[in-house]
Amino acid sequence: MTATGQTPFDEAIRTLLGEIGEDPDRDGLRRTPQRVQRMYAELTEGYRTDPDALINGACFDVEYDEMVVVRDIEFFSLCEHHLLPFHGRAHVGYLPRGRVIGLSKIPRVVDMYAHRLQVQERMTQQVAAFLMERLEPKGVGCVVEASHLCTMMRGVRKQQAAMVTSSMLGTFRRDGRTRNEFLKLIGH
Repeated sequence: MTATGQTPFDEAIRTLLGEIGEDPDRDGLRRTPQRVQRMYAELTEGYRTDPDALINGACFDVEYDEMVVVRDIEFFSLCEHHLLPFHGRAHVGYLPRGRVIGLSKIPRVVDMYAHRLQVQERMTQQVAAFLMERLEPKGVGCVVEASHLCTMMRGVRKQQAAMVTSSMLGTFRRDGRTRNEFLKLIGH
């Protein structure tokens, strides 16, 4: 708490409001610093997510060696350059090597990395690398498609522009047939 009884975060948001020409003491803005703090805590909860607790023992030994794909995983993130949202869908696949992960865990992995200040390229790599490390599969593929408000609302102001990134590891990188099967399964 500062001498005024407010947290440094409250003071920062009050300063920001003043800098853009608003009155932070105006009726509709008095509690805005607390609301903004709660919002950022929610949008950046990925920093506080324990990967072991997230997986919670949901890796299973299974005699299955065909591709596993979870597609159309919607996500929201914050661009680390402008603190504006970007949102889209992630498509994740892997070729098991005797171990699979519970279905709900893959979207949770996407959310863990999306709920941080991000660039889409890094997020795509992080999701793929995490699954490669934890499952030790033959390979992992991750494709992320997103719209970025930093290019829609400001700067070039292109409403329809979408960014697509991919990370292909193991056999997804080495074997064109595996990569093509994955891309076909996710509709690319």
